[in-house]
Order: sequence, then C-alpha cells, then structure tokens
Amino acid sequence: MPRRGGQAHVATIKTKGKGGTVYTSYLLRRSYREGGKVKHENLGNLSHLPLPMIEAIRKMLAGRVLVDLEEQLEISTSLPHGHVAAVLGVLRELDLERLLGRERCRERQLAVAMICQLVIAPASKLSMTRRFAQTTLADELSLGEVTEAELLGAMDWLLDRQQRIERSLARRHLKAGGFVLYDLSSSYVEGRCCPLAALGHSRDGKSGKLQVNWGLVCSPEGRPVAVQVHPGNTADPTTVPGVIDQVREQFGIERVILVGDRAMITDAHAATLKELGAGFVSALKTAQIRKLVSAGDLQLSLFDQTNLAEITSAEFPDERLVVCRNPHLAAERARKREDLLAATERELDKVTASVTNPRGRLHNQDAGKIGERAGRVINKYKVGKHFDVAIADGSLTITRRQAQIDAEAALDGIYVIRTPVPEDQLDAAGVVTAYKNLRHVERDFRSIKADDLDLRPVFHRLEERVKAHVLICMLAAYLTWHLRQAWAPLTFTDENQPRQDNPVTPARRSAHAQAKASRQHDQAGRPYRSFRGLLEHLATLTRNQVRFAGATATMPMLAEPTSAQRQAFDLIGIPIPLTLK
Repeated sequence: MPRRGGQAHVATIKTKGKGGTVYTSYLLRRSYREGGKVKHENLGNLSHLPLPMIEAIRKMLAGRVLVDLEEQLEISTSLPHGHVAAVLGVLRELDLERLLGRERCRERQLAVAMICQLVIAPASKLSMTRRFAQTTLADELSLGEVTEAELLGAMDWLLDRQQRIERSLARRHLKAGGFVLYDLSSSYVEGRCCPLAALGHSRDGKSGKLQVNWGLVCSPEGRPVAVQVHPGNTADPTTVPGVIDQVREQFGIERVILVGDRAMITDAHAATLKELGAGFVSALKTAQIRKLVSAGDLQLSLFDQTNLAEITSAEFPDERLVVCRNPHLAAERARKREDLLAATERELDKVTASVTNPRGRLHNQDAGKIGERAGRVINKYKVGKHFDVAIADGSLTITRRQAQIDAEAALDGIYVIRTPVPEDQLDAAGVVTAYKNLRHVERDFRSIKADDLDLRPVFHRLEERVKAHVLICMLAAYLTWHLRQAWAPLTFTDENQPRQDNPVTPARRSAHAQAKASRQHDQAGRPYRSFRGLLEHLATLTRNQVRFAGATATMPMLAEPTSAQRQAFDLIGIPIPLTLK
C-alpha cells in the first residue's frame, strides 16, 4: 500500500437531492497521489459543527495562527483622528501650508498645528502643547515634543509673513470694482501690560476691562481675507483710511466698493473715499434721517405705497440715498420701546410711592435727595430721555414726553443707505443687498470670538504676539468658513436660501431648512448636528495602534466609520485617510 502524505484540509461537498435541493457537507480530508492520480482520504465529517468553528479549523489547517483577542492582541494607543484628518485635509486642499511658507520648516508646522487646533478645540498656547498629542495632530505634522516658547516663536515667524498671506488671499477672493466688507470689533484683554490694551467701547459686554480692537476685511461672501489690530480706544471711523490704503497699495486693487456700517464711514471719510475714487455703501445715522425728514427730502407718506425708494438730497451731493422701511423691524422696535418705557415707569413708581407714602423713606425729603434717588433709576433702561421729571421738596412728578416718543416711533423700521456708485453699476436693490451682506462679517465675528474659535480673552502681553494671535484666529476662521460650506448638508445650515425679490423684507429659510429644524434627522435617520457637534462626532473615528503578543512593532488600524463620518469626508472631497503624511 502506498505511503499517504499531504496535509489535511476541509473540503466543502455540495450534492443535489430530489427537487433540486442542495445539501452541503464539510469533510476533513487528506489528499494523496496514487498511480498518477489524486485521491482523497476522508478523516472525518465536520458537518455537525457550527460554521464559525468549521472556518476556524479550515484556517488553522491552512497555516493561519488563531489567537485569543483578550490574551494575544492589545491596543497600545487610541487617539481621535477623524476631525484631524478632515480639518488638516481641507487646509491642504486650500493650499494654506504653502501660503504660510513655501518651504517646510518647524515654524510652519507649528503654525499649521495652531490653526487646526483652534478649529478642532480652541485652547491657550500653553494648553496646545498638551493637546497636540491628545489627537493624531502631533503625529500627522511630526511635531514631537512642543514647548510654549516654540509656539511663541512660530507666532513671530507667522506675523512676519502676514502681508504676503493676506495679499495671496486677496488675489483669490477680491477683484477690482467688487465689494469689500469691513467692520470693527473688540476683544477684552487679561492683564495690563499690553501696549495695545486700552479702555474703549466694549462689544463683549465687559465694561471696565481693557481691550484691543481689530478690523476684519472680508470678501462679498464673507470669507476673511485680512485683519488689522488697533488700540482698544480707537474710534471705528479712524480705521477706514488704513483699510483703503491696504486694498490699494498692498493688494494692488485700485477700484473697490467698501461696505461699512453707519458708525464706520463718516461724512469726512466719505469725502476722502470719493477723492480716492473708491466707492462705498453705508447707512445714515438717526439724526441724519431726522434732518432729511425736516428738510422735506424724505416724505414718510412715501412708505404708504412702497418700502423701497431712491431719493436725493443737497446734504449728500453726488450720492444716491436708498430709503427702506421694514414693517417687521418697525413692529419689533415699537414693542421693545414700550416694554422699556413700562419697565422704567415701574421703577419710578417705586420712588414716587416712597415720596407720597407717609411711611416712605423719601416722604417730606428735600428735592436733592429725591432727585438723587430718581436719577439712579430713570435711565436704567436707556429711555430716560422720554420722561419729564418735576422735582420739588416732598414732591416728584413723572410724565412721558409723548410727542417726542411719537416722533421717534415715526422713524421705526426706516433706514437710509448712501452710496456714490452709479445706478448702471448698482441698482437700488443691489445697494440694499450689499449693505445687508455685512451680516457675513458679523457671523465671522461670532465665529472668531465665541462660537468656534474663542479668541477672547487675549492673554498675550506683547503687541506683536497679540497681532499674531488675531492673525491665527483669522486664518482659522477662513478654514472654518470652507468647512461650514462643505458640511452644510450635515448641519442645520440653510443650503439653498431663497432669493428675495425685495431685499428689504426679512430673509426667510428655505422649506428644506425648515424641515431640517423640524425633523432634526435626515431621510436615513441620522441626526443633523451643529458644526461643533459634527467635529465632535468625527473625533470618535479613532486611529488605534494594535500590537500582537510577543511583538514589539505596532500596526495602525482605523475604527469603522459611521455613515455620517463617511458622508462628511465625501463632502470635502477626500477619502478617509489612515494617515495624512
């Protein structure tokens, strides 16, 4: 009898029975040759075993080593990776690395890391030195150990390149004869050593805190393009000439239309802009509107037939005045005024009761004490100008200035936009739309200061470091703008806001956006998220370093992505990468 060799294996045998029924058997066999023919020896029937056990036997006989996961396999590290891969991937798609510096260097890598970290999870520079290693960001950028001194040095390196960076962004997003959005904001400062820190009009609600002002230049769509930092006591209008100089000299754009709010472009600056040949779109202050009404240039009866009209006035030569009335805004202002007046009267009634009540603390007191007490509350809600106060010894009388209130109410909802741009370049509706586009800058302010990047408070003490800090936040806002646009289908953002035939009417959300807010889940049952919530969800896509028992080397392995994570990467146009190096 010939010697039988060969390794054992599991054979799958399928046979047909009556009626076409297929029967499957699993046999343990050894194959051998006899007389030049291949024959099989059945060693056993495995058909009664569960399929997973049969497959395990098949793999072991094929030379595979099966290990106990709990004993033979361990995960040495597990770091959040999805949000890093998305943010860093889009940053590279936007070519921001080369924008910061043409050559790869330690400072450029640290600057990129700070920008990405602000988008992923805002933190101070000291905190960043720890947080880089808490995600895959440190590994993707080959940062190694990072010190705070290195980050400060990278900030100085980045500030030296600010003009080149902003010039490149302007070439991408600004064009001659187009719009440039500009507005000024402030952020409060901790400490008293920064030369730029000063008391001023606080937009953070932090009265008594030192602050710095910073002006943001944006494209018509709201992309941040450039930023300037000013002392905290700088008045808004004084920053306008610097913006025009920057656009003309640094960006090389001779003709632009600067869009600024009513406090930004004064009559003096409007004259300067005209001399420079630069167009502008701004709005009149309330006192200027009252002057138009008094002079008869603006007839309030005009709004009985329309809510948008164009007028002229000798007070504003060579300018077009587009007058608008928003009835919804008028109703809201009337309601708010009445609420504030009523609240002020309630406070004053308490003072009056104290004067008239024989047991009151102000009963029979002299006019000085009564006036002192009334003065502390009459302007608590900023409407003291609408009251007449008659004070005498032991007497207090409060009455509304109804005629003045009615005169103010007549202008509720009315605003006047001014521009020297000819009608053949920009019609009346376009003027209103251009001015309303300042909401894009306001959205960027919210993103930089609170919602996304948390610029405030500013802890740096040196002037150059404060400027570099604001520059980094601006670049992070630029990156965030593109991420928000790409991920709109996954968030509550209105992707297709309806076009308004009349720009004066309030903006409305599309039916699709309203359905998002109502259902809060897409058709696949996945929840819609905020931008920050989506980043947090992407962070659950971890990259794990797996090691087998007895081995020193590790193998990277990505967690299984969810359908929402897959869609997020599809929307930004990059595959889900295990590594971005």
